[in-house]
Amino acid sequence: MTRLAGTPGPHVFVGSLENMQLDDDDVQHLAKSLRMRDGDPLTASDGNGSWRTATFAVSGALTASGEIQAIPRRAEPLTVAFSLVKGSKPELVIQKLTELGIDRIVVLAAERSIVKWDEAKTSKALIRWERIVREAAMQSHRVRLPSIDAVVPARVWLAHPEVSIAHFGGDQLAARHTSIAIGPEGGWSDSEAAISTSHVTLGSTVLRAETAAIAAGTLLTAAASEQ
Repeated sequence: MTRLAGTPGPHVFVGSLENMQLDDDDVQHLAKSLRMRDGDPLTASDGNGSWRTATFAVSGALTASGEIQAIPRRAEPLTVAFSLVKGSKPELVIQKLTELGIDRIVVLAAERSIVKWDEAKTSKALIRWERIVREAAMQSHRVRLPSIDAVVPARVWLAHPEVSIAHFGGDQLAARHTSIAIGPEGGWSDSEAAISTSHVTLGSTVLRAETAAIAAGTLLTAAASEQ
């Protein structure tokens, strides 16, 4: 067995699959919220692609019930970069991109971004986002945690040759596209849009920035699954 599909119980992350020990918060969640008892089944992952079946204990120690399995990393990681938006919208986008299976999440500072963050606020947000990623990965039974880059200047990111810009009039998204960048609510500036020669469309309607990012993640993972 190399996939989690069909395995019983919730999914958790541990520091080591050889000596599995749950964090106190995870023990509380499993025992109190999910009402798990000693001996109930679950799956555990190291967050780097390896996992195994195990049984739960309220002490926090897990007992292995299966061999360690490994799911290989994609040859080309699926990446969604989105421009920083207001309020809790970045958290929603990061949560959903994690659930969808995106490998790398990049938060951009674009010319027309309304939100401007300093280094201290970015560092604080990154801690919160990493927690959201972990929780979403547990919920969606992922074995590899996506990486987060924050906050990257859009001009720097758009210069990467593999990046395609979401833009009206672009090509239909296909399996050859692995990295999509979403502009802010005001759209890309002309100079930003000119940096990448690869433009892709996300449909015929005008989407909010957070909706566009989630749509890009959905289309990327769907195209990758058809290969």
